[in-house]
Amino acid sequence: MRLLSVVLSGGAGSRLWPLSRQAYPKPFMKLGGATLLQQAIERGQACGTGKLMVVTNKDHLFLTKDVLRQMSDPPDTTLLLEPKGRNTAPAIALAALQCKTQFSGDTVMLVLSADHLVPDVEAFVASASQAFRLAEAGNLVLFGISPTSPDTGFGYVEVENVSRQSQRVKRFVEKPDLETAQEYLATGRYYWNSGMFCFTADAIIGAFERYAPEVLSAARHALASAKTIEDTMQFDMHAFGLQPDISIDYAVMERADNVHVVPAKFGWSDVGSWPSVAKAQTPDASGNTMPADVVAIDTTGTHVHVQSHGPKVVATIGVSDLVIVDTPDALLVAHKDSAQQVKKVVDMLKARRHETVNLPAVVHRPWGTYASLKEEDGYKVKRITVRPGASLSLQYHHQRAEHWVVVKGTAIVQVGDVEHKTMPGEYRYIPLGETHRLTNVGDDELVLVEVQCGSYLGEDDIVRLADTYGRV
Repeated sequence: MRLLSVVLSGGAGSRLWPLSRQAYPKPFMKLGGATLLQQAIERGQACGTGKLMVVTNKDHLFLTKDVLRQMSDPPDTTLLLEPKGRNTAPAIALAALQCKTQFSGDTVMLVLSADHLVPDVEAFVASASQAFRLAEAGNLVLFGISPTSPDTGFGYVEVENVSRQSQRVKRFVEKPDLETAQEYLATGRYYWNSGMFCFTADAIIGAFERYAPEVLSAARHALASAKTIEDTMQFDMHAFGLQPDISIDYAVMERADNVHVVPAKFGWSDVGSWPSVAKAQTPDASGNTMPADVVAIDTTGTHVHVQSHGPKVVATIGVSDLVIVDTPDALLVAHKDSAQQVKKVVDMLKARRHETVNLPAVVHRPWGTYASLKEEDGYKVKRITVRPGASLSLQYHHQRAEHWVVVKGTAIVQVGDVEHKTMPGEYRYIPLGETHRLTNVGDDELVLVEVQCGSYLGEDDIVRLADTYGRV
């Protein structure tokens, strides 16, 4: 049996602001020492999947490659790069068609989300093995989660017979109100819809042909115009945009008559809010989930997350059931009961065009990272890191000059036509309008402090003349 992991990595995770941003969304958050994306990939590997396909936004290409690069045993991977979000049905249709072309129609596809948390991988493998057998027989398989509470934030699935190991789906139901969710919980016939699936490429393509031919036709058109560069497929914006914005549940699963539920034998969280992040961690004796260096006095049931560029003391006194998330450029304080409303904060910030919606405090680029440390009228201070062997684009600025001080590593700083080898403690000046480039020629990470001076300091004041990463 040929197995393929398909990881859908497209969610924005706006309820996890300010840690999750559009340019650095939830799949790249670290929980338990690894990103959620890496954990999803490793779950597939544990099931024996030898190949990997990731469907993600084109802007997250280098973040995804960073995750793969940091893995000790990365799988052979194909990246399908979406120019814009188009929901799960088009993503799965594209993956299934590419799977059939690249491998075979009888390949079993294990479709996982990049933003779920499944602590017990061994139990997941046991459930996946059952799903593989059902998928080989031509069924469409959904992993169902036994509800632990009358949660109104999940879609539910009703099954025909709860006594069997695999249970045929009777119907899908929308997110219910509390009273209805309580009724579902009492019957024992309902599962939470996990959004994880298993089927052969031929089976899901056949289901699209029968129930959602417009999705399949648009996916074929998008694939026909795609460009393949090494291990990535890049789609034409217009052709890709013709695909309907529809979920796999609406397009196929709710209509098909061969959908089975495999009841999950594993713990699961969609990590959809800060309280769910807290539940995924081990609390202290007072029910708090926070770093050991937080000073907590008369504090109970509180979750604290601190992200800073340097040492910062966080203290709580006389509070309970709060979520406190502190990043260098944003602070969230919310009661756990109101944590779902974080999305409203994001919507308000979007209306104000505030950059904390899009860019994280530490911005990741294909060559490394940068973080803004201080900004006032006329100047901005940044900390820049560059990976060994990487270089920034050859560029110039219309409205700012820059001062660079290397604090770690070995750099080649090109200013005009002259290259300067620059060591820790040494300084280079880049006048306004002068072409320049920074390259890490050492074996270790390069770190420098940049001071920008000028009338305008926005990121769009960059004119690229040459670039290793195709951004000219």
